[in-house]
Amino acid sequence: MNGASTAGGYRAADLVGYATELLAGVGLPQEKASRTAEILVEGDMLGHTTHGLALLPGYLSALQDGSMSKDGDHLVVADSGATATWDGRRLPGPWLVSTGIELGIARAKMHGSFTLAIRRSHHIACLAAYLQKATDEGLVILVASSDPTVESVAPFGGTRRMITPNPLAAGIPTSGKPILLDISMSTTTNAMVTRARDQGAALPHSWLLDADGTPTSDPGAFFTDPPGSILPLGGTELGYKGFGLGLLIEALTSGLGGHGRADPAEGWGASVFIQLFDPTAFGGWDSFNRQLDVLADRVRQNPPVPGNDKVRLPGERGLDLKARQLRSGVELHASIMPALKTWATKLWVQIPRIQEPIELTEQS
Repeated sequence: MNGASTAGGYRAADLVGYATELLAGVGLPQEKASRTAEILVEGDMLGHTTHGLALLPGYLSALQDGSMSKDGDHLVVADSGATATWDGRRLPGPWLVSTGIELGIARAKMHGSFTLAIRRSHHIACLAAYLQKATDEGLVILVASSDPTVESVAPFGGTRRMITPNPLAAGIPTSGKPILLDISMSTTTNAMVTRARDQGAALPHSWLLDADGTPTSDPGAFFTDPPGSILPLGGTELGYKGFGLGLLIEALTSGLGGHGRADPAEGWGASVFIQLFDPTAFGGWDSFNRQLDVLADRVRQNPPVPGNDKVRLPGERGLDLKARQLRSGVELHASIMPALKTWATKLWVQIPRIQEPIELTEQS
């Protein structure tokens, strides 16, 4: 990219500051506000534009109406050293999960592994945004979530909503860039369907069922009465695999946490599962690293299919995007800043400016 310029974007630090001020403006304590803002901006930098700052208006509304708690800490339901269960008291999900991972890093290094279930968390945003905190410490991490008060995915062979997309994220350290995985157990997500509906656009494929069970790419079918549903991962042919994995996520999150669909609905939120492993407690770091490096090299050296420039590891594109946006600015989805403008005006928070485009060289 010698001599090429890129369009200007927002400085990541400015976006974190902006989001922090908005959250603090509706009464969220500073430390919780800044941690939540960091996770939201991280989601945008990795390219998960439906699960970054696009979530902030909903978070602000939830804080204002009291459905997201502001003050205090989680409650410890159980703690055996290598496992723990928290009641999140509907506190901000990004703060709860970040706090849990910090504890998990210390406990995994002590015990070899650590597992945490969090019940009654508020929404936790982009799962991929949490992973590098652990992989930077040389740890493997799994994060999964479900929302026990939301139904959007039908069981395989069924037509009525039952569970949420139930994402699973994994961070795997290597000697180079980590492998970062963030996959829902459904063909698409609630947020992507809503964005397509709002933009008047069809989905790329028939990822939904209408209320009669007919596959469709029309996002409007999701909002009818009775409503349509999102197909499980694998679609109409192999969706039994995705739905089975979705049930596994329900067990790991709501099941282990002891709070879920068997309980009264409390509103938008999450049940969360976090697990960390220290390779040094197993076959050793050098052995782990040797195995993963060989796998990573074989992926990258695999001949690409026609029309594809190269084969990438999971998360590689997002990490490259993050590095580029840290240099040249974060390019937000067009819907995000207009949705936040009303809050900025109401709370007397200055909207950040787009930085000037910068010249990129081959060295940068």
